[in-house]
Amino acid sequence: MASGFFAILDDIAALMDDVAVTSKIATQKTAGILGDDLAVNAEKATGFLSSRELPVLWAITKGSFINKLIILPIAFLLNWLYKPAIEVILILGGIYLAFEGVEKIIEFLFHRSKKGHEVIEESEEEENSEVSEKAKINSAIRTDFILSIEIVIIALGTVIQQEHPLLTQILTVTFVSFIATVGVYGIVALIVRMDDAGFSLIKKSHDKGFFSKLGHLLVKALPVIIKLLGVVGTIALILVSGGIFAHNIHYLHELLPTWPSMLKEFTFGLVGGIAAVLVFTLGKAIYSLATKK
Repeated sequence: MASGFFAILDDIAALMDDVAVTSKIATQKTAGILGDDLAVNAEKATGFLSSRELPVLWAITKGSFINKLIILPIAFLLNWLYKPAIEVILILGGIYLAFEGVEKIIEFLFHRSKKGHEVIEESEEEENSEVSEKAKINSAIRTDFILSIEIVIIALGTVIQQEHPLLTQILTVTFVSFIATVGVYGIVALIVRMDDAGFSLIKKSHDKGFFSKLGHLLVKALPVIIKLLGVVGTIALILVSGGIFAHNIHYLHELLPTWPSMLKEFTFGLVGGIAAVLVFTLGKAIYSLATKK
């Protein structure tokens, strides 16, 4: 009886060891997409009232966990039943990410600057509008869903290549997905609360000495970081989408072989995003004409 119990413990220890080693490899493989995930989601989680930042971030984090609970069983099931379906889902997700990235660029380049009173009115409307907040949360969760698919698929591909047993595959991919969510949104939480930490340091140091200077630095740095994350997040959306196109569409994978991979992926994402925006705009115009009649 005792020997059987210790044999089970030994099997569990061996399984955990396999999961730890495989998780390390899978995490290294997904490091790039996790960096993009951080940039995109940090940009998505900013722009709210200070009192609403953490509640909003928690809502997005819960949405991210739910996304992974949906994606994980579907990914394993599709990998078992019909592997090509995963590629199709990835490409559709890539189109959505490319659309979001190009739409942000178009908005920055072509939308007119708002006058002072328009900015104030819009700011007050957004701050007092639960609908606006929910819309931003839903947009962040949708983007997280696409990025989560990419993380899960890359992690799954890593464990499949190493020919690990099914249980090890499930535990490894689940662990990597959990770490991705906790790590990304934990860092985002630190970023969005930088100014509060700065104000606290200034207050406790009575605006004197090293900690006061550090507090002022944190307060001044936050707007710069938010703007930088907006740019990095947009570029990340296009790069991630381009990477999805390059790795899952055979024709594009073989195209432009002499180009650096990052430039090639950015080009594919940009072209795909422009095409998606054109199709969406045309479809919207046709729908508007059809509903007017």
